[in-house]
Amino acid sequence: MLCQECEKKPATLHFTKIVNGEKTEFHICEACARERGEGIPGTANGFSIHSLLSGLLDFEQAGAMNALGVQPQPIRCDNCGLTYTQFSKMGRFGCSSCYAKFGNKLDPILKRVHGNTTHVGKIPKRAGEQIQVKREIETLRRDMQTRIEQEDFENAAQIRDRIRELERNIADVEERHG
Repeated sequence: MLCQECEKKPATLHFTKIVNGEKTEFHICEACARERGEGIPGTANGFSIHSLLSGLLDFEQAGAMNALGVQPQPIRCDNCGLTYTQFSKMGRFGCSSCYAKFGNKLDPILKRVHGNTTHVGKIPKRAGEQIQVKREIETLRRDMQTRIEQEDFENAAQIRDRIRELERNIADVEERHG
């Protein structure tokens, strides 16, 4: 595909802009992108995912004061000592404990960026059927637990039976394949 600007060089950058719900796509070469002032990933003036996350994470920090007009103590990881403010500037956690410590602040951001807080990924075609059945079993187990908590034992028993049936089907398939 040729650059839509100069129509001479191959387009190496592909942009999609959405402004006020209107989607515009354009394909340009690196030289034309520089002339237009578009950020080129991997270059000094390029856009980085770190900049995006840093901006999102810092969004609710600006002007954070409590009702008494006093700035609250920063949230700090008990394990590594990293503060949420430091994390929002760096865009990286200090340790695995940071996920738990900052989790309540991350969930709304992840939901806003990705539309969900659970990664489901793609399912390979070959093993896809089994993975889908295992996910269905997990969902049914949660539903069954809810029914038990609500003392709806009749429906919980029906769900249990469905789970057992699905588990037998998985075992049969695994036995056949090896």
